[in-house]
Amino acid sequence: MTEQTRDKQVFFGGCPHDCPDTCAMIYTVEEGRLSNVRGNPAHPITRGGLCVKLNDFADHHYNADRVLYPLKRNGPKGSRSFIRISWEEALAEIKRQWSGIIESDGAEAIMPVSYLGNEGLVQGLNVGDAFFNRLGATVCERTYCASGSLTAWFLTVGPTNGLDPESFAHSKYIIIWGCNTLSTNLHHWPFVVEARQKGAKVVVIDPYKSRTAKQADWHIAPKPGTDGALAMAMIHTIISEGLVDQDYVDRYVLGYPELKDHAVDCTPEWAEKICGVRADDIRKLAREYASSANASIRVGVALERSAGGTQAIRAIIAIPALTGAWRQVAGGIYHAPLWEFPVNFGEICRPDWIKPGTRVVNILKLGEALTGEAALDPPLKSIMVYNTNPVTQAMDVDKIVAGLQRTDLFTVVADHFVSDTAAYADIVLPATMAGEHDDLMFSWGHYYLTLNQKAIEAPGEACSNAEIFRRLAATMGFDDPQFRFSDKELVERTINWAAPEVDGITLDVLREKGFAKLNLGAADTRTPHAEGNFKTPSGKCEILLVGATDFVAPPFRQLYEAMQGETPIEPLPGFTRPYESPDYEPELAKLYPLNIVAPKSHAFLNANYGNEAKKQILQGDQFLLINPADAGERMIMQGEQVRVYNRTGSFLGVAKITDDVPLGVVVTTVGYWRSLNETGTVNSVSAARFGGMGRCPTFSDNLVQVERLVVENTGSSKSHRLVAAE
Repeated sequence: MTEQTRDKQVFFGGCPHDCPDTCAMIYTVEEGRLSNVRGNPAHPITRGGLCVKLNDFADHHYNADRVLYPLKRNGPKGSRSFIRISWEEALAEIKRQWSGIIESDGAEAIMPVSYLGNEGLVQGLNVGDAFFNRLGATVCERTYCASGSLTAWFLTVGPTNGLDPESFAHSKYIIIWGCNTLSTNLHHWPFVVEARQKGAKVVVIDPYKSRTAKQADWHIAPKPGTDGALAMAMIHTIISEGLVDQDYVDRYVLGYPELKDHAVDCTPEWAEKICGVRADDIRKLAREYASSANASIRVGVALERSAGGTQAIRAIIAIPALTGAWRQVAGGIYHAPLWEFPVNFGEICRPDWIKPGTRVVNILKLGEALTGEAALDPPLKSIMVYNTNPVTQAMDVDKIVAGLQRTDLFTVVADHFVSDTAAYADIVLPATMAGEHDDLMFSWGHYYLTLNQKAIEAPGEACSNAEIFRRLAATMGFDDPQFRFSDKELVERTINWAAPEVDGITLDVLREKGFAKLNLGAADTRTPHAEGNFKTPSGKCEILLVGATDFVAPPFRQLYEAMQGETPIEPLPGFTRPYESPDYEPELAKLYPLNIVAPKSHAFLNANYGNEAKKQILQGDQFLLINPADAGERMIMQGEQVRVYNRTGSFLGVAKITDDVPLGVVVTTVGYWRSLNETGTVNSVSAARFGGMGRCPTFSDNLVQVERLVVENTGSSKSHRLVAAE
């Protein structure tokens, strides 16, 4: 607590959302009510400002639609018909159902379904792992986002940090590759602006003109899923034109001779035919980057969302190693620096409780698992969903809905609202929001630990995620000490406080300041890999991988390290063609000729806020950006409703005709709720396929067709229906 008077109390907060900014916040409480949430002005990243998603976070806690008490379904699944019950009744029903399933089918017939709806170390991704590992349930492999890029990063440079985002202020040349910073990493932008004011050039690489691309000095738009060709052509140019820092390569890079041979044919002319970027522009980009001091790359996780995305990321990671950019302040790559946080994942997840041979089901294949298509033995008879809304956020969501409608599937959901997924639940449990529980936040976008203090009492009978699992553990008869720690005690146990990264940082320090930066060096002087120091087996940047196999980082699979590693990885980075593209699937393109790209929304945070009126107004109706020529060919006018469809599913959107998207590409964002749109959301057209590494998703590797819809009057003054235009 930072301040207290008779009428007002002030607490420290940490944004709970799955965002690299992990903002430090100040909670103000008056007469027991959360009256204001603002950014912490003392935090060097947050700087007192919150994004549009969080600018009314206090009001969010008092949304009239919140689930405040346990609910039990009393109508058909999906009907949103529930009655209030007590916690005792809810827990008794869960125990009855789960005990019966375990007796008849075994514990693996039960599966947790979760992700980063909360990013806290206590309440977030791993909050239920110990419970389900103790139960013996199927392990959930959670790879909605970043799993592929993290695998590529880990294999190339090891579990080490890259650039400090604050170091970008000292850059002379910045490439933002596959990241819409102004919408999804807003608090990094001031450091980019500071560098630009001192003369830096800003290049944005993105298939369409995002908010960030429009602010760039140079926007480069490769075709969706072809970034690997662009990166390999840059590598070819750097090598062929003598722009390699040979001393750095000789000392700190493994696999340069092999890469040199591999890149011989990856000329800019070759890449132009694949990615659509002019060969002269590719050469210019490579030359400018390689010849600039303090050259920085921000690589976004969006790159992984195609068949070849992770191979592209490996190629991009190789570029600063070839040029020796790591030698200088701000030289290198800013990715996801969460590896440096000394988190006690073992204590949080208790992987020692996982029985050898326990099966794993990937969350992206949830539809196949629920419908029986995956032929699981035993079949899934129950799932518990928390910290995610798969009906909105997963792939092939129509199949998930079909599975959730099974009458023999017992579904438990813990959430703030009756979400699109909770609508199909048998039991809904009320969860707390950030201002109502204790937590400790690490970050996948900067190097600060951030304390989140409970500021107000939870409304109704809502419980923190950790308390929900304490109650479930007691209900199932688990008396392990693991399930008796309070939220505050769990905060203390999340970090290895003896690690050098947190030397001098204690909970008392966090209670005094609200945040603390890891001991990784000052942003204006740090050069983490100037002398190699890569945490790989060789100690070098490993461009060449010999005998490497695919894996998902353990925290994304309940810290279960077995049951993976069978798929070999290509020894060298390169270009891997997309699954679906007119250039590679001409017959499919006759039916579905348009590439669809599905970035994150500006006003929603994944599925968060998609049900709130203010954010809906700010974000606007579900839209589809479409090029004027593509719209004209389909006789689509500005603002008309269109249907987007393919073999997987369909959804409706409002046409926004714009030159911001190139010919043959359409764009819409994720986060819209299925229940608030007539026929689904963009993930209705996302096939459930894995990308190249880390079993990552391929949300932006799908072909679609778009057709104009017209309103047909059915004769009644109030009755209309939408039909496809002839």
